[in-house]
Amino acid sequence: MKNPVQRQIVLDTETTGLNPEEGHRIIEIGCVELINRRLTGQHFHVYLNPDRMIDEGAIEVHGISNDFLADKPHFEDIVEDFVNYIRDAELIIHNAPFDVGFINHELSLLKNGSGSIENYSTILDTLEYARKKHPGQRNSLDALCKRYGIDNSHRDLHGALLDAEILADVYLLMTGGQTSLFAKDKLRQENSNQLQDKKIATDRPKLKIVACSEEELRLHQQRMEAIDKASGGSVWSKLSE
Repeated sequence: MKNPVQRQIVLDTETTGLNPEEGHRIIEIGCVELINRRLTGQHFHVYLNPDRMIDEGAIEVHGISNDFLADKPHFEDIVEDFVNYIRDAELIIHNAPFDVGFINHELSLLKNGSGSIENYSTILDTLEYARKKHPGQRNSLDALCKRYGIDNSHRDLHGALLDAEILADVYLLMTGGQTSLFAKDKLRQENSNQLQDKKIATDRPKLKIVACSEEELRLHQQRMEAIDKASGGSVWSKLSE
């Protein structure tokens, strides 16, 4: 019996501020998909018009401006696609209460009332996991990247999709890692299973031996002498001694 497919979505958001209860909204959602601990390349990424101004402190963190978001869709315009993307998956989120709180706030503002994100997915908080695995240590995403040797030098500003991609690497290493090696071993085994031994026929015709001409032999000897002179004694000349 085959193991059931494990589908996980690594998710991150950027927002106008820190607290949805103060009217702050989501302005970016970034997700990457894992199937059986392997990245599939199936991303979900949107920028959103929050219908309000972004706090200056938030802009300093993510660099997203009010002007940039002016023509972007609203959450209600993308919610169906978003819910369908995360449905029945396990969400992998760093500091999940923050992102989940904002997403549930957005869902609560919809006219039809789409409930909460927990209605569609289970949630794993990698910050909580990291604190248990590395008690007493810094467990920010940057700290975990340093601990697990993940290059995040291109992360000058926060971005939801970029952070989701980095978190996917952190999560895979933090929860066991080596998945890429296992995948390569499996692929190598599958390829080897497809190979078949080929027997050489015993009644095949004999190979034809073509001898070099005197001119070819002379040119070859000249070339070997030139190599011997340039190298101060080539391997070939020593073997012939």
